[in-house]
Amino acid sequence: MLDPMEIRAATAADWPRIWPFLRQIVAAGETYTWPREVGQEQARAMWMVPPPGRTVVAVESDGTVLGSAKMTPNQLGPGEHVANASFMVDPAAGGRGVGRALGAHVLDLARADGYRAMQFNAVVATNTRAVALWTSLGFTVVGRVPAGFRHATRGYVDLLVMHRPL
Repeated sequence: MLDPMEIRAATAADWPRIWPFLRQIVAAGETYTWPREVGQEQARAMWMVPPPGRTVVAVESDGTVLGSAKMTPNQLGPGEHVANASFMVDPAAGGRGVGRALGAHVLDLARADGYRAMQFNAVVATNTRAVALWTSLGFTVVGRVPAGFRHATRGYVDLLVMHRPL
């Protein structure tokens, strides 16, 4: 039986356990619009967001970090009522429901923080697992950027803009 998973606010002590899988995912060049060679300090600044943003981790009882998510306002000023979020699951923990648990948790956080909707600006269309997950959690595709992402192995593929009201 799998250990129960806890989702909680990320701390500075979690970063060394997030960085290895974050680096692996970004370097693969298949799902993130970050520079593939992103350095640790730049990645930390981009992932461990200051308030009003939040960064959370999904952890096992032994402290193993299975995945992480960050949430920020999608825009500033008059657009700050719409949240944006990003998710990374350690590939070694894939298929265990970590992404779904993080997604549901972040949607609850967004509601509690008073956001009226959540929008993902750049879901890589070939990331079919993510597209299926977000669709199952109530997101719809509201836009498509043709050839908006340079995939490491598939060349130029579309980016999807996904949205759901809260």
